Amino acid sequence: MINRIWLGLFALAFAAMLGQIIHGDWDVLSRATTALFSSAKMAVDIALGLVGLLCLWLGILKIGERAGLVHGMGRAVEPFFRWLIPDMPKSHPAFGHMAFNMAANALGLDNAATPAGLAAMRSLQALNPSDEEASKAQSLFIVLNASSLTIFPVTIFLYRAQMGAADPADVFLPILISTGMSTLVGLIAVGLWLRLPLWQPRVMLTLGGIAVLLAGLLAGLSRLDAEGIARWSSLLGNGLLLALLLAVGVLAARRKVNAFDAFIDGAREGFDLALKILPYLVAMLVAIGLLRASGALGWLTDGMRAVTLWLGVDGRFVDALPTALMKPLSGSGARAMMLDLMGQVGADAFPARVAAVVQGSTETTLYVLALYLGSVGLRRARGALMACLLSDVAGIVTAITVSYLFFGHNA
Repeated sequence: MINRIWLGLFALAFAAMLGQIIHGDWDVLSRATTALFSSAKMAVDIALGLVGLLCLWLGILKIGERAGLVHGMGRAVEPFFRWLIPDMPKSHPAFGHMAFNMAANALGLDNAATPAGLAAMRSLQALNPSDEEASKAQSLFIVLNASSLTIFPVTIFLYRAQMGAADPADVFLPILISTGMSTLVGLIAVGLWLRLPLWQPRVMLTLGGIAVLLAGLLAGLSRLDAEGIARWSSLLGNGLLLALLLAVGVLAARRKVNAFDAFIDGAREGFDLALKILPYLVAMLVAIGLLRASGALGWLTDGMRAVTLWLGVDGRFVDALPTALMKPLSGSGARAMMLDLMGQVGADAFPARVAAVVQGSTETTLYVLALYLGSVGLRRARGALMACLLSDVAGIVTAITVSYLFFGHNA
């Protein structure tokens, strides 16, 4: 799927260049060549800039893992999963893997969540009587993973910092609201499809609590002026990150974990992860740079902007739509779209902020399905695809809406 998307971007770019040449614009060849080299350089600069930051956060996560955080998180999520799927065995290893995966997603560490997610799928497959169709537990986990509740979108903060944002964490609350809505819609959709016992009081109380929290957050923010909203988003984002660091340190001290050694081991993983990301960034940014230089991306956004103007709608979000459209298909592609937009208009421009919120609102549905099902040799997931796509739509629409509430006052 990713291969087809990548080749499709190149095909669209070359088709657009051919159209430009037919109309006499031979300079498009020079612009395209320049875009190839500048996009590759941009990808390297971003990846190198992320080395230290990824080492930091994966080092901290490793300390939490050795301090028993994974086991504790498994015990925390086990009741909810067993409410919905009562036949799951108590204290099964899958709970710890799922919890660690969800924690990494909550931190916004997309690639760091993948190993734990694959381990969870393998653990759950041991309970699955079918070799072709995902079990209810696997389908539920896939949807929760793809809707990706992101409480601390660290990676997005890092990219915004790398691209020069004045306050990288000011997108914290918009992402929290958007990803909460995405997860809520995805969970309800897969629950209805699989006929899970969603309507039991404790499940409804949990889902209702999430909905009330989101509604209360929006109601409270609606009473603030634009500066107050931005200030609270920044304070909460930065404050909760620092509180997380403190909590991990206290837990490690209480459990007498060698925090330094654990941090070093995690930091090594962060260094390796930064190197692994580089080829994907180069591949996608080069394709998107070529797409922009060819004029194809401009035609797409101009067409969408014309439609919004005809409808009488504020069209400033349109430049972020390529990120939104790419997000369900390819995480690296959406990330590249977001970074390319930040490079063009600045990280603090309204469209770039919308793109950042969209990037944190949900996961890459088709990639998650292909990777997780393929890792255990399954071909179908009960209702997971439809539920994931519905969560994508909910997350993206919410992301655009709340971005206007938080940042719409910006010129």
